[in-house]
Amino acid sequence: MEHSLGTLLPLYSVIPFVGMLLSIALGPVLFPKFWHHHFGKVSAAWAALLAVPLIVVNGKQGVDELLHLLIADYVPFIILIGSLFTVGGGILVRTSLKGTTWVNAGFLSIGAIVASWMGTTGAAMLLIRPFLRVNKDRKYKAFMVVFFIFMVANVGGALTPLGDPPLFLGFLHGVPFFWTLRLIAPMFVVLAGLLLIYIAFDKYYLAKEQKEGSLAFASSSDDGIVTRDISSGGSTSGKKLEILGAQNFILLAAIIGVILFSGYVKMSEVSILGVHLGWQDVIRNLVLVAIMVISMKITSKAVREENEYSWGPILEIVYLFFGIFVTMAPALAILKAGESGALSFITAAVKEPAQYFWITGALSSFLDNAPTYLTFFSTALGQFYPGMAEAPAVAQFLVDKPLYLLAISAGSVFFGAVTYIGNAPNFMVRSIAEESGVKMPSFFGYMVYSFCILLPLFGIVTWLFFL
Repeated sequence: MEHSLGTLLPLYSVIPFVGMLLSIALGPVLFPKFWHHHFGKVSAAWAALLAVPLIVVNGKQGVDELLHLLIADYVPFIILIGSLFTVGGGILVRTSLKGTTWVNAGFLSIGAIVASWMGTTGAAMLLIRPFLRVNKDRKYKAFMVVFFIFMVANVGGALTPLGDPPLFLGFLHGVPFFWTLRLIAPMFVVLAGLLLIYIAFDKYYLAKEQKEGSLAFASSSDDGIVTRDISSGGSTSGKKLEILGAQNFILLAAIIGVILFSGYVKMSEVSILGVHLGWQDVIRNLVLVAIMVISMKITSKAVREENEYSWGPILEIVYLFFGIFVTMAPALAILKAGESGALSFITAAVKEPAQYFWITGALSSFLDNAPTYLTFFSTALGQFYPGMAEAPAVAQFLVDKPLYLLAISAGSVFFGAVTYIGNAPNFMVRSIAEESGVKMPSFFGYMVYSFCILLPLFGIVTWLFFL
């Protein structure tokens, strides 16, 4: 059904999606007050502008497309993101560490390492608040959050299907769980490059702060650790590290367990408004909702308050990604139609690993990276094994053409860092940083960072691994 609809849709059907992206990019800059109070309405308006004509022109086919996208993709996406946000927000890390260059580099490195095992969203939600707290005395912090998004919320999730949604889709379609460990070399190149660039940035801004006299702590200390006693208002009681709400780690493990369950176990299907879902997926969604409720119940209000936990960032995701998911439906359907769709010039031009890396990546920067991954995964299977059933085709693909799947996987994960909408944690990290008083770059301002820093690194990765 997706393919047949994709062959019918004209290229101008992606205009509402472009409008949605431009609203996100320009709204906060040109109309900040209006955007702050009405961004949910703007998102709904663009969604309606797409949904109404799609349904009027295509009838039941259009309704089915939207229902499938919302029930099978959007709702599970929000539930997973919401569960990780809630559980991560219940873990409070108190520390007397101060935001020196090496402490911050350590935060970024640890975050990038754990992201592949607890998901980019889980790692980002666990570490962004303590990362901001250790840097509360620093004047220039926006660049730190940008690098946090690059390393922890995106590139660090490349090694396992738990790390990033596109890799989980690959796992569901027959890619072995540990196969993606092959991405360790390109991931290391990007992370090492980012870490070196971050250190240079941090040292520059640290020197600038010292020169301006705006730095409130002795950053020249050997290890950057200053013990302090701030008693009841978030005290570390002289401890260098203290973790509260640690029971949420058990819930985090439960989230990982139920995700693996939904990937390994195959059960009968149930129809929800005509959308067929496996019972394992329904169970996963229900368990994740239960985990959210449990986390709220077993975590003290004081811990969440000290962690500056609020529903603002997740509500922003709910509202904006509703508009994104609905308006991107035509673009995804057209891409999935391959050479029969209005974007056939893209799919027809992709032949070599380097091309798969850049095209998958470029589209993942603006579209949801999970279906984009699946689109080009299917394109590659069709290119090499036309007419073959998926299971044997995937098995043969992994043996004969592993470099193509590495390119698709790396592109979908790495390029999620190029824009704020490339990966859901990007938005949440930005929102949490802004709630903490950090003035973050605009949509296009962020892309100046990503284009100047990430694209050259991706060029090096292409030269080393995909040519």
